Amino acid sequence: MKFTAAQIAELLNGTVDGDPDTEVDRLAKIEEGTEGSLTFLSNPKYTSYIYSTNASIAIVSDDFSIDQDIETTLIRVKDPYKAFSTLLEYYNQVKLNKTGIEQPNYVAASSTYGENIYLGAFTYIGENVKIGADVKIYPNTYIGDNVTIGDNTVIFPGVKIYSETIIGNFCVLHAGVVVGADGFGFSPSDSGEYHKVPQIGNVIVEDNVDIGAGTTIDRATLGSTIIRSGVKLDNQIQIAHNVEIGKNTAIAAQTGIAGSTKIGENCLIGGQVGLAGHLTIGDRVKIQAQSGIGRNIADDEVIQGSPAFGYGDFNKSYVHFKNLPKIVNRLNKIEKKL
Repeated sequence: MKFTAAQIAELLNGTVDGDPDTEVDRLAKIEEGTEGSLTFLSNPKYTSYIYSTNASIAIVSDDFSIDQDIETTLIRVKDPYKAFSTLLEYYNQVKLNKTGIEQPNYVAASSTYGENIYLGAFTYIGENVKIGADVKIYPNTYIGDNVTIGDNTVIFPGVKIYSETIIGNFCVLHAGVVVGADGFGFSPSDSGEYHKVPQIGNVIVEDNVDIGAGTTIDRATLGSTIIRSGVKLDNQIQIAHNVEIGKNTAIAAQTGIAGSTKIGENCLIGGQVGLAGHLTIGDRVKIQAQSGIGRNIADDEVIQGSPAFGYGDFNKSYVHFKNLPKIVNRLNKIEKKL
């Protein structure tokens, strides 16, 4: 799909400096721009590329000053980075704007779905499922019985949504996500064998939640595992039974959260963090990557390490960690003298 400089400028509330009929059909980084592509300049250290890029159109700031000959058509806007982000979002919407029902698939007669649905091939939808309007479900997706999915949610290929799950509006589930599998509940017997504890709860995912590829969210033993509105989950995260994650919390890849831990709102959790079970993590907490959390954390704490402690204290201690070999050598020399 091609767009002219004039059309793009109208979308971004910008002005055209050059040929308004210049057309583009793809996006590119400024140093890799080719004919027919659109790029942007926001970081001054890339300014030299504006004169050498082969991109047909470049988004620049209103006050950008040209001091060499330039062939690229410019679109001037207040904030080039924000404008380009808007364009990326629009481009993604156009690219992913699929509608219709592909074959083969299976939809139980007791299930319903709203207008403008996209249902990819080889999708299975069980009994009593309720799907809203403008939902996109890509191929090879499984949706179990009694699932509810809100409006404008996108479910990418290979997602598995177990029975009783509730998913809100404007959510995105990337490929390979599993929602509602059994929690890790086993009871040891006197003989050392493990007996499965039935997991009869569900998972609730509220509105505007993004879930990265390969992430797994277990159903509750009783009650619900809850992912609150605005939560952003990276790839390959494990969320155990009865966990609750507060609004607008963001969690990076390969983090594992054990059962019944409650995480507050607006928290930032780095990659490969491990949280023990039955903990309470306050609001606005920041946990650095690869930290191990075995205690409750109060609001606004910033922590690091395993076991984790205050971020400032960790950095001070790390100086001593690095110097331990030198300190040991000094002690050995002192002991020999004594």
